[in-house]
Amino acid sequence: MSPRILVLYGTTDGHTAKVADAITAHLRACDADVDLALAGGPWDPDPRDYAAVIVAASVHAGTYQRPVRRWARAHAAALGERPAAFVSVCLAALKRTERVNKDLAAIFGRFTAETAWSPTETKVVAGALKYTKYNWFKRWMMRRIVAKAGGDTDTSRDYEYTDWKDLEEFVTRFMEHVHDRQGTRLAMRA
Repeated sequence: MSPRILVLYGTTDGHTAKVADAITAHLRACDADVDLALAGGPWDPDPRDYAAVIVAASVHAGTYQRPVRRWARAHAAALGERPAAFVSVCLAALKRTERVNKDLAAIFGRFTAETAWSPTETKVVAGALKYTKYNWFKRWMMRRIVAKAGGDTDTSRDYEYTDWKDLEEFVTRFMEHVHDRQGTRLAMRA
């Protein structure tokens, strides 16, 4: 029997939704039965209904989306009873310096303290710059931030930095953990 997996996500500019879709597609390729849910959406899934959970959220202004934090806090006990991963989507992951790693650890530390949930596994992935989708103020602000970091500043186009192969490998390892826990074998669809 295929494990039932929940992928819950929060998104601000839409890129984490794309990350969650990619996670969902790969889980299905691993023969999992997957439900995808937007945190704070009309459906409030219960993690007790699943063999495992993957939560994805993006960093904005030093924190993750409020609906993700609320959901994780409300379900912390159930999340602790099963394999549960957290995928952090962040532009800062592009340039993993000691300072960036320290900042990301602090952001994640505040998240775990606020929610009382310590995920089984975590993954940081680089996000995207959606200059063409931002209002003028956010575009100006993001361009300034990115310029200081030596990043892409042409605001006439968008930039996507997620390493999709690396994300897929993470999902495969997570599914191996789920299958090991269930005593089943991982099967990939062709």
